Amino acid sequence: MIETTDIIYSIVDIETTGGKFNQEKITEIAIFKIKNDGNISVYHQLINPKKKIQLFVERLTGLNNFMLKNEPVFEEIAGDIYDFTKNSIFVAHNVNFDFRVLRNEFSQIGKKFDRDLLCTIELSKKVFPDMKSYSLGKLVSNLGIKIKNRHRADGDAKATLDLFILLKSKISQKELDKYIKKAV
Repeated sequence: MIETTDIIYSIVDIETTGGKFNQEKITEIAIFKIKNDGNISVYHQLINPKKKIQLFVERLTGLNNFMLKNEPVFEEIAGDIYDFTKNSIFVAHNVNFDFRVLRNEFSQIGKKFDRDLLCTIELSKKVFPDMKSYSLGKLVSNLGIKIKNRHRADGDAKATLDLFILLKSKISQKELDKYIKKAV
């Protein structure tokens, strides 16, 4: 049995090239790993997607292919991401998107990536049932959480971390555990 003090959460946000479903490539990843004792570690990396970033994504994130051309490709950092998130619960705002894209990247290099999942949208609906919007920007704004560097992985991941800490403070560990799902 895992003690609740041993639970590790990896709060993840990724930015992608955009494009067709399951054809997106990661351009940036940020992970805030937090233990129940409050200790936080950070992993942040720009990634060369080796694929054209769609114009609307460039405008939204400020990331472009020229600025990413000398960054590592996914395969070069996959081991770091795998090790950094090992034995942790994968948490994201709309976890199905971030996890799907990340797992696809691993699959394309012949590696398996499985983690238990927790979605801060689903948890927010439980803890704050009367919110008008559960989009990250509107939700954290309504809760008084500031986002620096919006639509960038580090800024959105930090806001999701702050949201997660708030959510955890308002719910029991037993109730929180009900929202942890196995990856399919």
